[in-house]
Amino acid sequence: MLKDKTLTYISLFSCAGVGCFGFKKAGFECIATNELIERRLNVQKYNNKCRFESGYICDDITTDETKNKIFKEIDRWKELGNDRVDVLIATPPCQGMSVANHKKAENEIVRNSLVVESVHLIQKVAPRFFIFENVAAFMKTGCTAPDGTVKAIGDVVYEELSDKYIIVSRILNFKNYGSNSSRTRTVVIGVSKDIAEYVAPIELYPTYVEERTLRDVIGDMPKLEWGEICPTDFYHSFRTYPEEMRCWIHDLKQGQSAFDNEDELKRPHKIVDGVVVPNKQKNGDKYTRQYWDKVAPCIHTRNDQLASQNTVHPEEDRVFSIRELMKIMTIPPEFKWIDKTLEELNALPEKNKRALLKKEEIKIRQSIGEAVPTEIFFQIACNIRGFMEQEHFDNSMINKTIEDYQLDSPDNLIDFIVNNPLNLGSASLARIAELTNSKRENNAAYYTNKFIVNEIYKQLPEFEKEEINILEPSVGVGNFLPFLFKKYENVKRVNIDVADIDKKNLQILQLLLQKKKMPSKCKYKLY
Repeated sequence: MLKDKTLTYISLFSCAGVGCFGFKKAGFECIATNELIERRLNVQKYNNKCRFESGYICDDITTDETKNKIFKEIDRWKELGNDRVDVLIATPPCQGMSVANHKKAENEIVRNSLVVESVHLIQKVAPRFFIFENVAAFMKTGCTAPDGTVKAIGDVVYEELSDKYIIVSRILNFKNYGSNSSRTRTVVIGVSKDIAEYVAPIELYPTYVEERTLRDVIGDMPKLEWGEICPTDFYHSFRTYPEEMRCWIHDLKQGQSAFDNEDELKRPHKIVDGVVVPNKQKNGDKYTRQYWDKVAPCIHTRNDQLASQNTVHPEEDRVFSIRELMKIMTIPPEFKWIDKTLEELNALPEKNKRALLKKEEIKIRQSIGEAVPTEIFFQIACNIRGFMEQEHFDNSMINKTIEDYQLDSPDNLIDFIVNNPLNLGSASLARIAELTNSKRENNAAYYTNKFIVNEIYKQLPEFEKEEINILEPSVGVGNFLPFLFKKYENVKRVNIDVADIDKKNLQILQLLLQKKKMPSKCKYKLY
C-alpha cells in the first residue's frame, strides 16, 4: 500500500510506555506521547520512544494547550513526508471502571469521561487505525457524553466514530494472546472506512495461543536469598517486609493463603497492647502462594506487598521480583526503567543498588501493574504493518492487472496467486479471483468486501462447546473463512464444510488459505 513509508503512532495516557513499546519494537515511530506524571514519561525517554524531545508531552489532555502540542507534532511529521497518523492508541485511567477497585466514587463518571477526550482527538487527527485498551467492563461503563448526558462508553465510541470507522470491540483474556498472565481486558480496534474494504478490525487482533504456566515463564530464574539482589540482574530482586511476617507464608503450599494457617500467630495479624488482633481477609487471594503449574495471576499495582493480590512466589518466601514481573507481562529485557544499562546497574556497589531500588522500585512495580503487556500491542502493530506493507488495489487497478497479466486464464490466475508478483494483500487477491470467474453471471459469484464480512462477524453466535461444526454452502474464494477461524479460535476443534459450484474457486480458495496462518484446530472439507 505504502512501500518504504514510515509508520507512525500517537499514544495517550501512555504511563511508562510498556504497552506501546510493542509498536516501537515493530518499527513504528512515535509522533507524540502524552502522560500526566513526569516520572513515567521519563521512562519513555530512557527507551528513546520519540525521535524529537517535543514529542514527550507531560500535560493534561483535557486542555487545548496539550492538544495543540500534539497537533504541532503531527505537523512536524507532515513536513517530513508523513501523510497521516497511522495509529492512535488510548489507554485512559480505569479506576472508575475496574472491578478490582473497591473505592469507586460517584465522580468517577467524570474521570471516565477522559475517554471522550480520546474520541475527540480521533475525530480531529483522523488516524488510519485507533485502539482502546481497558478493563472488561469498559464499553458498558458510564461517562459524560459530548451532549452532557451519561451514556455507556461503548455507545459514545460508536455514535461519535462509526461514521468514519469500522469498529470491533472484544473482551480477551490476554493469557491466550501472547501475554503470560491472566488478564481479562477490552480491546477496541477501529479501521478508517477508506481502507476498510481491504482490512477489517478483527484481522488485526493478536493470535490465539495456549496459555503458559508460571513454571514455563519464570521457572528458570535463580533463587534469591532473603533480601538478595541477583548479581547478574539488578532487576531480579524483591522488596523485603518485616521478617516476623515470614512465618505467615513459610509453610504454605501452593494455593494456600496465610489465613489458612492453624496457628493464629502464623495468620496475618497485629499486636495491640499485647493482644493478637487478626487482620481482616477482604480478598481471598491475599497472602496466597501461587501455583507453578498454572497460568500466572493478573498483576496489580501493589505487587510489592504480601497483602496485595496474588503476589507470593510459588516456592520462596517473597513476592515476585521485578524481572519476574517483566517476564510475566512480556516486557522485553532491553526495556529500561532507569537511565542506565543493565551492565551499569549490575556493576554498582551493593549500597548504591539498594539506595537506587529504594528510590525506584515502587514506581517500577506500579507501572508494571498498570501496563498493557508489550506482546499484545506488538502483535497488533505487526498485523497493521503487514497490511500497510502490501499493495491494495481499487477496481480500476484490479481490472488493469487482470488485463496486463491475462488473468482470465485459470492457469495464469493460479500462477499469479502463487507468486503474487505485485505483493498484493489478501483482499485484492480475492477480488481478482472473483472478478476473473468466467461463470460469474451464471453462478452469481460476487465479491463480499471486508466491511460486510466484519458486520456479519459481529452477529455470529457464541458457543460454549469443545467442538463445533460449520457449513459454508457458497464459499467462493473463502472471504468468510478467516473470520470464522478468528471467531471460534477458543473452541478446541472447528470443523468446516465448504461448498461451491465452481471447482476453480475451491482450488483458488486452497491457494489463498495457504497464504494465511490457518489454526491447526480448524479442519475443512471441500465439496
